[in-house]
Amino acid sequence: MNKPRIRLGDLLVQSHLISEDQLMEALAEQKRTGRKLGATLTSLNMVSESQLLELLSTHLKVPLINLEDYRVNQNAVKLLPEIQARRYRAMVIDDKGDTLLVAMTDPADLNAVDTLTEQLPKPIELAVVSEQQLFSAYDSYYRKTEEIASFAQELAEEYDTEDDFNLSAGIEDEQETAVARLLQSIFEDAVLAKASDIHIEPDENQLRIRQRVDGVLQENVIPEKNIASALVLRLKLMAGLDISEKRLPQDGRTQVVIKGHRVDVRLSTMPVQSGESVVMRLLDQSAGLLTLDQTGMPGPILKRFRTLLKRPHGMILVTGPTGSGKTTTLYGALSELNRAESKIITVEDPVEYRLPRINQVQVNQKIDLSFSQILRTTLRQDPDIIMVGEMRDQETVEIGLRGALTGHLVLSTLHTNDAVSSAIRLLDMGAPGYLVASSLRGIVAQRLVRRNCDNCAQPYTPNQEEAFWLSNIDAASKDVTFKKGEGCQKCNQTGYRGRIGVFELLEMTDAMMNALKVGDTVAFADAATKSNHYRPLSYAALTYAKMGITSVDEVLRLVEMVAESPEDASTTDDQDNG
Repeated sequence: MNKPRIRLGDLLVQSHLISEDQLMEALAEQKRTGRKLGATLTSLNMVSESQLLELLSTHLKVPLINLEDYRVNQNAVKLLPEIQARRYRAMVIDDKGDTLLVAMTDPADLNAVDTLTEQLPKPIELAVVSEQQLFSAYDSYYRKTEEIASFAQELAEEYDTEDDFNLSAGIEDEQETAVARLLQSIFEDAVLAKASDIHIEPDENQLRIRQRVDGVLQENVIPEKNIASALVLRLKLMAGLDISEKRLPQDGRTQVVIKGHRVDVRLSTMPVQSGESVVMRLLDQSAGLLTLDQTGMPGPILKRFRTLLKRPHGMILVTGPTGSGKTTTLYGALSELNRAESKIITVEDPVEYRLPRINQVQVNQKIDLSFSQILRTTLRQDPDIIMVGEMRDQETVEIGLRGALTGHLVLSTLHTNDAVSSAIRLLDMGAPGYLVASSLRGIVAQRLVRRNCDNCAQPYTPNQEEAFWLSNIDAASKDVTFKKGEGCQKCNQTGYRGRIGVFELLEMTDAMMNALKVGDTVAFADAATKSNHYRPLSYAALTYAKMGITSVDEVLRLVEMVAESPEDASTTDDQDNG
C-alpha cells in the first residue's frame, strides 16, 4: 500500500493546528514521558483528540471508525498478538479476504505501519480510531482464553499423570511454574470480564472453567483434564486448606492482586465424580462499596427505606434468592448508619467487606460459634444497630425479633422470593405471630436484571406470547416501544452491559400486623397487596423495560424466578454480591 511519508507533528504544523514552537514543546514532553506524540499533544491541550483523528483521516485518506459501533471480527483480532497490538497502538478489526483492516490511533506512525505490514499475513488497510476506544477494545477482545489454553497445555506436558504433582511444593517455590501462570491468567481473565465467580469443574475427558458475568455463566473448555488436580492443589495451598483431604468439602479464603485490583477470593471445594470441583467468589476490595444511591433503588422506595432506617428500633429484612444483591444493599445501609454515636455489630458468614468503626463477627461452625450464639452475646454488648447476615433458623429469628422489640434496630436477610412471602416465612420458621407483628417494620425484596447495552440497543416489538404476559403485569404495556441489545464490542456481543437492582418495599400496616398476630397468612397477603405504595417486583422490572433500561426477556425471566418456590430459588450457586 502507498503510505504518505509525513510525520504527525509536521502534518499538524502544515495544517496550522499547532505552531513550530508548540511542536518543539510537545516533542520535549514526549521525550520526557515516553508517550505517543498524539497523546502528548492532547494532554497539553494543544489539540483535541477529535481534531487529531479527523486530520489523520482526511490527510491519509483512511476511514475514521467508531469501534463501539463496528462489528469487529474476533478471528481477525487474533492475527496480531496483544503485546504487539498495545506496542503499536493497533488492532486488526476485519479480514476482507485479500486485505486486513487495521485500526490505529496514529496511522502516520511510519515505523509501526512498516512493522505491522511485515508481521501480518496479508496486505493491510488502515483506519484511525480513538485511543480510549482502542484500549477498551483490548480489554474486550484480548481475553486470556488462548493464554489459558497455552498454559494448560504446558502444564499437561510437565505432568503426564496426576500422581506426578509435587504435593510438598510451597507457594513461594511454585511462583514461576506453569500452574501459577495458568491461575494468574484465569484470575486476570475474570477481572477483565468483571466476573463474580469462577467455576473449575473436572469432567471425565476435559476441564471446564466457567465464569459468571452479569449473572450468566460463560464457559471455556480445556481438553487437558489431568491438570485439574494441580489447579485444586495450588488453590488449596493459597487458601490454607488441607491438601491431603479430597473426600470432604472445604471452604477457605485468600487474596490476590490482579492488574492493580485487590481481590478477596472465597473458595469452596466439593468432591465430584471426576475429582474436586472448585467455586471461587471474587470480591473486588479495590472497587469499594456501593452506596444506597448507587444500587439503582428508585427514588420513592429509597426515601421510604431511609425513613425505616432512621427508626430507633424494629426489624428490617432484605430478601431475595442468592445472587440478588442483598448483601450490597445491607452494606449500603450500614454505611449510612455508621456514625460515631451509634454502636453497630454485624454477625456474618463470611465477613465480605471490612467497615471501619463497625464490630464485625465471623461465624465459625467448627467451634460452634453460630449465628444464634453470637447474636445472644451481641445483645449484651450494648449495640444500637445489629446486622445478622441471614435468618437461618427459628432460634436466630426469635432472638433477632426480641432484640428488635427491646430497643435495637435489626437488619437481616432472608431467602424468599418476594416481600409478601417473607413475613409468612418467619411464621413458618416457628416465630410467634405476636412477636413478628410487634417487631417487623419493613421488607425490601430485590432482584438484579441485566441492563441493555446503551451502545447497541435497538427498538424491539414483543411477540404475541410476550405481549400477553406483559399485559398481565400492566395492561398499559401494549403500546410501548421496548429495546433490546443486538450485541457489540462494548458488551462483548451479549446485548447487555452491567446489571441494575429491581426492588419492592412492603411497610407494615395495622391490617397486616393484626393478620400476623393471629397467623392469618391469607389476610396478611391480601392486606399487603392492597397497601399504599406497594408495587410487585414484576411491575418494577417492567417499568425499567418501558424506559429502555432492560429488555422484555429480562422482565419475563424475573417473572419466572419470582414464580419459583423459595426453596428452588435459594439453591442457585450464585451469591449475594450485587
